[in-house]
Amino acid sequence: AAVRLTSNYILMLSCMMSFASLPRGRKVALTTLGVLTTGGAGLALMLHQSVKASDLELHPPSFPWSHNGLLSSLDHASIRRGYQVYKQVCAACHSMEYLAFRNLVGVSHTEEEVKALAEEIEVVDGPDESGEMFTRPGKLSDYFPKPYANPEAARAANSGALPPDLSYIVSARHGGEDYVFSLLTGYCDPPAGVPLREELYYNPYFPGQAIAMAPPIYNEVLEYEDGTPATMSQVAKDVCTFLKWAAEPEHDQRKCMGLKLLMGCAVVIPLVYYLKRHRWSVLKSRKIAYRPPK
Repeated sequence: AAVRLTSNYILMLSCMMSFASLPRGRKVALTTLGVLTTGGAGLALMLHQSVKASDLELHPPSFPWSHNGLLSSLDHASIRRGYQVYKQVCAACHSMEYLAFRNLVGVSHTEEEVKALAEEIEVVDGPDESGEMFTRPGKLSDYFPKPYANPEAARAANSGALPPDLSYIVSARHGGEDYVFSLLTGYCDPPAGVPLREELYYNPYFPGQAIAMAPPIYNEVLEYEDGTPATMSQVAKDVCTFLKWAAEPEHDQRKCMGLKLLMGCAVVIPLVYYLKRHRWSVLKSRKIAYRPPK
């Protein structure tokens, strides 16, 4: 191995020496050729990754979400509407087993409103003093109810497809809320020559383009409590904002801490620079001379 490394090193040195001995014009031509070749290969790789014409896969565009700014917070009115969309549209098939009713308090609803929402469901609890299970109204500590008792029941009700849990769907999918928004609004007729099995729908943003979920939203699919027009794009935007909050409930607090950190650095960094430049530099450059005793 050592002999091979030595021979490779000698070969590399000889190539460098031979390149250095070339005329200036040839050096420029070879360098230009190398740069163009590398740039062309990189461009071809990028195009291959961004567009795959063989399977007609589309990548979601980047939408101007209001919470994407460096210090921008989530739209909490949109989170409230998004929860309404989930409750009335998505909860029929999709669960959110990692989200409890108490998580909504102070984010999209008041404590009294969340208590009323929780009491709308019946929860099996127990056992009681006689060892029997009983049902009770939901409370703040209860998690969102599941639409199906188990994955097998979910598959049986959806032609073999298992609806994913939506608690962390934004973080679990490449593209985040851009992908979810594009998926919800991207249903269309399949192109000519693309067959689909029965009970499947064409969506160019879904991997494989054949999705078992029927188009879940459309214009006026529900009526918002605050009177906002329930267009398809508005409904998709609100539910994506809600899912973004569900996946990252610390989103606003994280940016608030970042702002505090920046404000602290704005005070500390100039002070440290002053101490280093005008105080410590004097001590560091000081010369101490020791006189020998007489």
